[in-house]
Amino acid sequence: MALEKLATVSGRAVTVPGNDIDTDRIIPARFLKCVTFDALGEGLFADDRKAAGGSHPLDDVRHTGASVLLTGANFGCGSSREHAPQALRKFGIRAVVAENFAEIFFGNATNIGLVCVQAERAAIRQVSAAVTADPNLEVTVDLEARAIRFCDKSVPLTMRDSARDALVHGRWDPIGELLEGAAAVTAKAASLPYVRAAP
Repeated sequence: MALEKLATVSGRAVTVPGNDIDTDRIIPARFLKCVTFDALGEGLFADDRKAAGGSHPLDDVRHTGASVLLTGANFGCGSSREHAPQALRKFGIRAVVAENFAEIFFGNATNIGLVCVQAERAAIRQVSAAVTADPNLEVTVDLEARAIRFCDKSVPLTMRDSARDALVHGRWDPIGELLEGAAAVTAKAASLPYVRAAP
């Protein structure tokens, strides 16, 4: 079971502005009753979108199908619910660009292949302004080049080396890796005297 290598993510972008956007805003608690994550995309920013009365960026038809989310600082703070990155993925978001991320959110996102990269505030505003001017603009988050490309421009991104390496080389799902190496795990266990079953 080879995992997808996520060296780049390309697509149209949408800006959800603001700092300290917590996981309860990303996916309100009432959506956590689900048995699977499949329908979580429908609840993404549900309360914010309802309060905005159709004027939320995610409801703007110009950004329908966007796969790159641009936002502010401390994205994903609050509770540690893994439903938050799952909701983003199920909605179609493949990469999030923020000034920085809450630690647990970042780990949960990386473990499902949701690319989360950091950029300076001015750089994010530059990309956002270009997207506002042309919503059909393709934005590329390039982990290998450590850059966000748009139009003929580029701004730098940063990302923890361990997460970047895992995404680029398709090693971002520890459970998937374990299952892929099940035969090797079984063989190693059989070679250990303290693991062998007693006669």
